[in-house]
Order: sequence, then C-alpha cells, then structure tokens
Amino acid sequence: MQVEISRRRFLQGSVALVVLGGVGGATLSATDLLANFQKDTAVPTGTIPTICEMCVNKCAAIAHVRGGIVKKLEPNPYFPKSRNMLCARGAAGIHALYDPDRLKYPLIRIGKRGDGKYKRATWDEAYAYIEEKLVKILDEEKDNRSCIAYCAGEGLGEHTYKTFMADKFGSANFLNHSTICLQTAVSGYTLTIGGYGLADLENAKYIIMAGANRAEAILTPDTMDLFKRTRGRGAKLVYVDPRFTNTAMHADTYVAIKPGTDLAFVLALTFVALFEGLYNKAFVANNFNDFDKYHKHITDSGYTPEWAEKITGVPADTIRTIARDFMAAAPQAIYYAGRRTTWAKNDFQLRRAMAIFSALGGGIDVKGGIVFGSKLPLGEHPATAPLYANAKSRLEKNAAAVIGATGSWVAFRNLVADGKAPYPVRGMFVYKQNPMLSVPDTAKTRAMFEKMDLVVVIDTIPSDTAMLADVILPECTYLEREDPVQSYAAIEPAIILRKKVIEPMYETKPVIDIMRGLSARLSQPLWEITKKYDEDVQTELETRSEDEVYTEGGYDLTEPFKQSQEELNKHMVVSKHGEEAWKILREKGVYYPNMQTYFTKINNNTYACYPEDKKIYSVLKTEEAVVGDPASLRRIFATPSKKIECFLGSMATKGIDAMPTWKDEEYVRIPKGKFKFISGRHAQFTQNSTQNNVILLDLMRENYAWINDREARELGIAFGDLVEITSSVGKVRIKAYPTPKIVPETIFYIHGFGSKSAALTFAHRNGASDNEIIEGNIEPVFGCAIMHDTLVSVRKV
Repeated sequence: MQVEISRRRFLQGSVALVVLGGVGGATLSATDLLANFQKDTAVPTGTIPTICEMCVNKCAAIAHVRGGIVKKLEPNPYFPKSRNMLCARGAAGIHALYDPDRLKYPLIRIGKRGDGKYKRATWDEAYAYIEEKLVKILDEEKDNRSCIAYCAGEGLGEHTYKTFMADKFGSANFLNHSTICLQTAVSGYTLTIGGYGLADLENAKYIIMAGANRAEAILTPDTMDLFKRTRGRGAKLVYVDPRFTNTAMHADTYVAIKPGTDLAFVLALTFVALFEGLYNKAFVANNFNDFDKYHKHITDSGYTPEWAEKITGVPADTIRTIARDFMAAAPQAIYYAGRRTTWAKNDFQLRRAMAIFSALGGGIDVKGGIVFGSKLPLGEHPATAPLYANAKSRLEKNAAAVIGATGSWVAFRNLVADGKAPYPVRGMFVYKQNPMLSVPDTAKTRAMFEKMDLVVVIDTIPSDTAMLADVILPECTYLEREDPVQSYAAIEPAIILRKKVIEPMYETKPVIDIMRGLSARLSQPLWEITKKYDEDVQTELETRSEDEVYTEGGYDLTEPFKQSQEELNKHMVVSKHGEEAWKILREKGVYYPNMQTYFTKINNNTYACYPEDKKIYSVLKTEEAVVGDPASLRRIFATPSKKIECFLGSMATKGIDAMPTWKDEEYVRIPKGKFKFISGRHAQFTQNSTQNNVILLDLMRENYAWINDREARELGIAFGDLVEITSSVGKVRIKAYPTPKIVPETIFYIHGFGSKSAALTFAHRNGASDNEIIEGNIEPVFGCAIMHDTLVSVRKV
C-alpha cells in the first residue's frame, strides 16, 4: 500500500499459560477440534495454492483440504523461486495450524507481568482496554505518538501493520529484524555495488561461502543447484567457517577460521588479486570509482597472506590459492553474500570488502555472478499519512553513524531499559516478533518491557514475549488468511499470492482485520487528543471544518482498511496485468507473463518456468550494445558515482572508514580459560517460531553446545553432559557435544531453542537460547547487534 505524506507529516522529522475462565493454552477435546475444523463448509474440499511462512524464503505450496481439514502441504511447481520444492519445515507448517498451544482468543493480563495469568476476552474488550491505556498515555505525553514503539517480524503482513502504526498512528520508533539480522550485509553491498543482489549459484563456477551453512541451515532450490555441482562436478566450493558443518563436508575446500577474522581473510585475498594483477582490468577500468585509492590502500597496508595467517589461522598458501582460483574462474565467481547476522564490530567493512573482491573479477550483473534480477509491477493503494506536531523523532537516532527506518533494536532497548531515553517510551506493540528470544541480552529486554505501561502482542503462539504482554491479540496462521500480493525480483520474476486455505479457527483474525478493528476503536478518541495538544491542527481548525482536517489530513485511522485484502490484491494485479493475470494468480498461486506457454514439465520432479533465453541475468544499462562477453562493459550502477564505490566519502564524514580497514583494537581476543560464543541456524529451526512444532522436534529434539573435543577432555566434559555457559549478561545450561569439528576457544549452539514460556508445551525449557548469553553490543555503522564477540566460560554441572 502506498502512503502519501500529508502536508503536516513533513514536520514530523521521520517518517503455561494460566487463563482464568479458560483460554489460549486451554486444550480442546478431539471432538471440539473436529467441530472447529468442520464448522466452515464454505471452503471446498480440494487443493488450494498458498505461500509458506515457516521461514523468510516464502516457497509456494499447495494445501490439500478435505472436509475443512488441511491434510497435507505439497510444493507448488509454478513458482520459479521454490521450483517444486518444499522443505521439511515447510511440510511441517500444518502443525502451526493445529498446534494445541496456539493462541485462540484475545487475552487480557490479570496477574503480574510475566506470570502468565490472563483472562479470556472478547475482541471489543481487548480493543477497549487498549483504547483506555493509549488515551491516558497520549494525554499525559501531550500527543507524542513516539512514546508508543512498535516492532514486527518479517512477513507478508508486515506492511499492513506498519501502515497503521507508522503512517496512521504516527510513531517514529519502529524496529524490525534488520539490525539483529543482515542489515550490515545488505547495506554494505548496496552502498558498494548498488544492490544486495542474488547469487546465481546455478551457473557460478567458483563460490566462496563463509559461515552461510546452506547445506544445513536453509534447504532451497538454489542450495540444491549448488551442491549438485560441487565436489569435482563442475563448480568449486570453498567453505570458510570455524565449524566443519555439512556444508563443509560437501565443499571442495574447507577453511577453518578463527571467529571474527573474516575481514582479514578477504583483505588478503584482495591483496593477492591486486598485487599479482589477477583482476578483470577492463571491468575495473570501466566500472570502479576510486580504484587507485583502494589499490594503494590494500597494498600499502601490508594485507599480505602471511599477515592474515597470523590473525585468521588460515595458511598463507591457502589464501593465495583461493584468490588465484577465484579470479581464474571469474566472472562466474562469487564471494557469497549470505543471509547472516552481524558477526563482529567490523562487519560492515567485511561486507564491503566481499562485494569489492567479487567485483574485481567482474562477476556483477552477469550470469554466474551476483545478479539483481527484474521485478514485475503491482498497483498501489494510496492513503494519507497525518502529521503529528508533537511526535518526537526516533529515540536512538544518534546511536550509530546511520540509523535507518528500521532503527537499532539493541540501542533502542538499552536506552529504554537503562532509563536514558530522551523521552518516555511507555508502550509497545509487537507483531510476529519475539524480542525476548531474538534480541541479545534477554534480561535487559525483559527490563525494558517491565518499564512499560502497555504492551500489546499480536501473534499466533504464546511466545516468551507474549507472556509479558498486557493484551494478546491472536492472529490466525498463514493457512487461514489471504495476505498482500507480492512481486519478487529475480532472474525469473513472478507475482505470488498467499490464499486462505481454510477459515480462521477459534476467534483468531488476520492482521488486516485486527488493524481494521483497532483503527475503528481508536480513531476518534486519539483525534480528540491531537486536537487538544497539536497547535498546528488547532490553527487549521480556525479556517477549515473539523471533518475536512480529520479526513483530508489523514487523521481518519480507518482509511487504509476499508477494503478487504482480496479486493486490494485484485486491484493491485488487475491494474497492471489485467483480469486474466488475476484469474491465473488465484488459480495457480503464481503469475508471470507468458506463464502458460513458458511453464514446462521436464519430469515428475522437475519443471521449467522460463526458457533460458528469457531469464534476466543482466539488468543494468550499458553505455554500448552488448556483443560477446558482457562482463567488462561500462554499466550504470545504482550508486552515487554510477560505479562500484571503493571509497565512501560520505562515511568518512561520519567517522567511519571510507575503505575496508582492519583494526587490531576492534578484534576481541580470547583470554586463557575463556571461549568466544557463536551461533547459527538449522534448517528445521531457523527462527524461534518453530520451536513448539512437534513434527520438527521429531527431527531435532534439542540443541547441543559444540566444544572442541581436546578442550572438553581438559574440562572433564563428555558427550551429553550438562554444562553451564556463562557470559557477562546471563547463563544457560545445555548438553555438550565435544567434537574436533570446531576450532579451539569457540563454543557454538544453534538458535531457536530455550523458550521459558510455560504455555508452549513442547518448547518450554527445551535446550538453551543463544540470546540469553549474547551481550547487547552494537557495531558503529548501523547499530546492528554484534552476535559473535561474546566471551563465555564453560563448566560441567
């Protein structure tokens, strides 16, 4: 939905659950459950296309429904991105629907915050509670809308929620997963080559993959593309990681590296490419800005392989071999960007160095390199955003060099929890996110919530964060709702639609319905607060009618939610692609031009969505016609200089190094007797939201702490022993996994376990949460949480 900014908005500056009476966690009998399944006969028996929500990848699926019951989820072959593949996690999505612990009704807290005591409420009662609290808070804070913060997890409904909280309600304090996820990677690549890009793993000849454990952490078609061609079968994979993972097992070369030293490794690769003149000179001459500065910086700084060996533990000869082989394979050579969190304080510079090293081979915007893809257009639904004169600007805006629209989760949390915020933040709305398990330093996150007067959680399960809420609003699962239609940029672009498979069970609702109900309840009461304190509005009312100011100024909060999601989707598709496209999209769940002629079945498991000559590998404009090898042509990159940026002068003015630079003082050294803690993802438990899924728990019951086997013996720790891992902010107990497959002085366990919510039968106190021991520190460029620099001690319990 497009939101127009009203005249006044410009002034703003930035844009076991114990339930009395029976509730969310209450278990229904089999008869009751069956009755719920069958209560809606409007949904026919058959197959219905939808989009998976078990992770961020959004694969297309087909739901088999019989008598109102979802029996099975299978892959949808029409979506080029997921290509007739649905991983174990996707197939287990059926448990998200029928999880007996899922939230079923609105809940209002009746006990102390965090004790899990709630009463069942109607939607009207829940909205009335929120209204009463919000009116009181905003009245006392004189209409400073930013005193209510809000956060959201990634998903198709995120923008619907933001349309209400940011554009209509008017808070500047929005937080999402970016700064606890891949903000430095996205920004590092975007500021350097003009976009984050996609790795064309199907056609690459040489891939360096550092820490992105694709064989184990995310199983998608491009993962399969890669591993079908590795180990001497056409593509060379170099895997860099402190752990010997399943990806390492499938790699041609495994490089064991000390945590936090990847920047030194990449700088040394770059040194070899420059010193030996291995780079693509024509591409560099045509497409690099400030290349001479970077060449001098790298060579004069002495970033030799021998220098890097002392820091990284990677032999100098190995570094030389990798640099030479990479450039020999270029431009079909990729230093894989990954989807990882921020590892160390220098993470932004690491991602910049990776992007520049890939570009030195010319592998940008070409087949087999980093590609940007194309995107199919969608229509828009304009809405007017009001301006609130008294709404303060973002709370943590000075916490780092660049605080973007998604904020800095850790910096924001620390200011509120430590009582150092420039103005009170008295409430928070949480949608589809679980900060208690996803933000480093859990104890401090809890302290933040305990300081607030109103916490509202919108979710499908009673998460650890939901247990701290005053009001819990139950969203239906992704199989029970239609979400905003989405267009995906790719080599094979497509539009996808998540259709409702069955009607929402219990008293749950999709987020657009929740926003519709909330906006109807709050619009007039909050308008009265604005009229009372907003001098700009008061001035406007002297010359215009109240109805004009309220409506035309965007203060009517209900404006974006008057149409159903189905109506909005239809307009967005039909306005750009016509009625036939809408018909195809609803029938197949996927649409792209010429789909009916392009789509071809190869065999029972393989389909072709686009002919090879219709795939879009290159999108940047060139200064001359493409003839032969396009790699070295002068391209127009989406950067300030229209070239690849080696030197960022704008960063230098903010005190940030203009070029990737190693600084010894930023590296966290490990004292004797301590370990550096690192975490990662597993294909069955990428996020916290799957931890109560019994189908997935059957595949992996709990997480274990990896520790080098030699060090484990010295500490008297054997496999399965319970160990206590302690950092400066917390401690956990977890079973040990001594192994030679991890470098010394390092402890690892996967994310996605360790819930303390007693309302989650299967997840409760199962394994350990990584964020309970990760310290709440941020890197200096974007305020991203540093995930791999926490020192811990380990002892056998």
